[in-house]
Amino acid sequence: MGTIRQLGTALLVIASLGQAPHVLAARPNIVLVLADDLGFSDTAPYGSEISTPTLSALARNGISFSNYHTAASCAPTRGMLLTGVDSHRNGVPNIPETISPQQAEHENYQGTLSHNVVTVASLLQDAGYHTYMAGKWHLGQTPDALPYRRGFERTVAMADSGADNWEQKPYIPIYARANWYADGERTTLPADFYSSRFLVDKTIEFIDSNIDDAKPFFAYLPFQAVHIPVQAPREFTEKYLGVYDAGWDVLREQRQARAMELGIIPANTGMVRMSTTGDWDSYSPEEQRYQAKRMAVYAGMVDAMDHHLGRLVQHLRDIGEYDNTIFIFSSDNGAEASGGDNVRSPLMRLSLYMNDYTNDYDTLGEKGSFNSMGPSFASAAVGPLAYYKFYVGEGGMRVPLIISGEAVPHKDQWTNAFAWVMDITPTILDLAGVDPPGSHYGGRRVEAIKGRSLLPLARGEVDRVYAETESVGFELIGNSALFQGDYKIVRNRPPVGDDRWYLYDIVKDPGETRDLSSAMPERLQQMLAEYDDYVAKNGVLEVPADYNQAFQGISNAIRERFTPQILLILFAFLTLLPFYIAYRAVVGRNKT
Repeated sequence: MGTIRQLGTALLVIASLGQAPHVLAARPNIVLVLADDLGFSDTAPYGSEISTPTLSALARNGISFSNYHTAASCAPTRGMLLTGVDSHRNGVPNIPETISPQQAEHENYQGTLSHNVVTVASLLQDAGYHTYMAGKWHLGQTPDALPYRRGFERTVAMADSGADNWEQKPYIPIYARANWYADGERTTLPADFYSSRFLVDKTIEFIDSNIDDAKPFFAYLPFQAVHIPVQAPREFTEKYLGVYDAGWDVLREQRQARAMELGIIPANTGMVRMSTTGDWDSYSPEEQRYQAKRMAVYAGMVDAMDHHLGRLVQHLRDIGEYDNTIFIFSSDNGAEASGGDNVRSPLMRLSLYMNDYTNDYDTLGEKGSFNSMGPSFASAAVGPLAYYKFYVGEGGMRVPLIISGEAVPHKDQWTNAFAWVMDITPTILDLAGVDPPGSHYGGRRVEAIKGRSLLPLARGEVDRVYAETESVGFELIGNSALFQGDYKIVRNRPPVGDDRWYLYDIVKDPGETRDLSSAMPERLQQMLAEYDDYVAKNGVLEVPADYNQAFQGISNAIRERFTPQILLILFAFLTLLPFYIAYRAVVGRNKT
């Protein structure tokens, strides 16, 4: 079958004679793999103790990035990843579940991928690629917003922020159900469902469905791993029992040491101990045992994801397509700290019970259990970086990026050049020999792609794709950052941050331990001016002064899920009120 594909590709190349030079080479298959909430140091190539042989092999066959950044949250990253357009211009500046009503009045604050942008899948489909997606979408649930209508030929998509990994049920009560779709229609998951296995199975199925024609494919594989609920098959979890018994502080130091040994970070990189990190020694032996297993399940889930990704890689070898495939692997943001460390309180157990979950030690991570990593181990998962998901410290934004395949001539290479999530779409287009659409597509105006292709960097043709004077801004629920050369200004809102601006050299100090604001006031002011310009050009809105993400999520959920019931009760009350008033009047007259 691979031979047929290669012959077909050769014929396409011959047929393209006389066209632009960039379409003369055989077009590669492209597999874009996205982990969910995977921390910077959670894979073996980046210094982890977790076994990830598939990712290690991909790293050896390509280039790895140590200074690649995403949005600090799921949906904004996914929107920018697939369009190359800033989150405030593509409709997804925040996850839809926590957008404030004041901001939701504006067109670009709907939390749904706007039709003023075109996806990389649409552009590749137009260029003759098969386009497949299997995994988490989180960019809209209306029929016109699903991936099946945004350029993907075959899809199985989970539309929510997350869902159970063992069965078709919502992971938190803000959803009435787990919303899974197959080719745009609601679907039912199989009885033997486990998310990582299922998503790879579907990807293989999609690839095989068209393997005999001459067209290359683009496969988007956004795993649920390792988003909450953190769940893994027992055989993967058991590999890590006892590994984390020394606690989160020791783990963070171990990750820091390995990253320095590998040269991923400078040898003198410091670390900030987060205020949300607990005191391991204050826990009883029983509590320590439980916390260590929480992390073991997390490691098992990473391991399982790598295992199933390995099945896809092997399948491509078996059908003769591996050598013509480029893999791009990354994460949508840093580690998830939600859930807290005190997850065995009676109140927490009651809330889990009401959602048909337990968190008992013996079955932790298995079907019917609910697990999370908590803020303390999350700090270790991003180590040696500061902060985590939702915050714009390096721990929330800096994640792994591996580009692997024959298009990368210099194998087993690292780069510390700054790279940004909007760069992925133009990189994919460059690999496929497809020109960006500019400001018009399909007879309508669209937002132009702003990212940069990383392919010249991967090929060793340049040492950076952003000049030292160029800036890249970002904002998420009031948490703000701007990158320029080796420097970054950053502001995080309470309760974790203090709403002040800081200046760091993130090349020399990726742990963000040395604030340079006082030493370099002119640079701080210049970068603040650049950030103000970013805000003005991209329509960034102020966050309401009383905004609280958790409370806003609860409020939005109540409004969305229970508004019909509340209105029905109110209608019934108003309908019956006149009769009650009349009844009371009659009773009053009879008494007199």
